[in-house]
Amino acid sequence: MRKESGSEFLYQLFALMFSFIVIHSIYVMLIRPNADAIVQHQMAQQAAGEVYVEQRSVYVVLKDYEQETCLVLMLWALLIMGHKAYLLKKERAALHRDLLTLNEGTSILPDDTRNYARVIQQLPASEQRRLAPRVLLLGLQRFGSTEDVAAAATAVKDACDAEADRLDSELSMIRYIGWAIPSIGFIGTVRGIGAALGQAHRAVEGDIAGVTLNLGVAFNSTFIALVISIFIMFFSHQLQLQQERLVQRTLDYCDDKLLSHLKTGQL
Repeated sequence: MRKESGSEFLYQLFALMFSFIVIHSIYVMLIRPNADAIVQHQMAQQAAGEVYVEQRSVYVVLKDYEQETCLVLMLWALLIMGHKAYLLKKERAALHRDLLTLNEGTSILPDDTRNYARVIQQLPASEQRRLAPRVLLLGLQRFGSTEDVAAAATAVKDACDAEADRLDSELSMIRYIGWAIPSIGFIGTVRGIGAALGQAHRAVEGDIAGVTLNLGVAFNSTFIALVISIFIMFFSHQLQLQQERLVQRTLDYCDDKLLSHLKTGQL
């Protein structure tokens, strides 16, 4: 488990670096050059007194640092969720296998648990780390030591509950990102409004270009942050739903493949 935690941390670290490199490269090569060209063209038209209709461009909406940071966090969160969804897919694959190969009506006595436990222990290490084999092995070992079906059922349920808590706690980073994105958008709003107020004296003199530009920063950052936050939270809730379904299906699997076959041998 400690090894998995270390690999998870490394994956998240490299995912963050990858997200920053990709998004920043797009900004440097595409978004900011186009946004600067559009803004300079509009300011030149305004300075010349020409009549023009200002068109909102996606480059101008996205050009500021707050929007870039939000997009980096969005890509980072999507990479983390994609990795977790891939792991869930592999966990679900274990539920489609009959790990104990029991026929209908076959009983497992306390003395038989070592033989069935050995079947699971002979699986490759990568498969033994899956939830279903771990819970089956725990149930067999508890039944073999206590000779009590209820104790085995309790061990299975406790293991699944612990896994549910672990999966939920691992979503804390995604929840933090979902909270941080609107906060960064609000920072952009405060920065833009503050800069616009700093240009108020020029607006009184008739030059409103600086005020409108900074107000654009304020509202664009909030708009992009809220849209991204809605997008991230939707996929976060879908991932959490799949995790809850995995735990419930594992409980059903263990009840069908193990608990229903346990017999104490007492009349």
